[in-house]
Amino acid sequence: QVQLVESGGAFVQAGGSLKLSCVASGSKFRVDDWGWSRQAPGKKRDLVAVLDKYGLINYSDSVKGRFTISRDNAKNMVFLQMNDLTPEDTATYYCTANVTVETVWGFRPYNYWGQGTQVHVFS
Repeated sequence: QVQLVESGGAFVQAGGSLKLSCVASGSKFRVDDWGWSRQAPGKKRDLVAVLDKYGLINYSDSVKGRFTISRDNAKNMVFLQMNDLTPEDTATYYCTANVTVETVWGFRPYNYWGQGTQVHVFS
């Protein structure tokens, strides 16, 4: 079992910056790919940034040029640096990870999600 815990959500004025963090914990696992998604009230959850195990990164058009995803493999962490925030960025932000877990049956892939951290951008 692997758990993801996000942190860093806050109230911030438009034009400001925030850095979100997410840490994975558990035993006998390796995080392959990381992602950040967000869900605004009344809207569907959207993937905004992905960083795979090869270092390839993709951003949604809505955040490209403003958000930066990065990872610390030694600490099993992923970060989302968010700059030039606007009220449209207000949402609950979730980290997700594709994980390889060592089980008694061998290595198995799993996908996990965190509980989310809230970001409120006010004008």
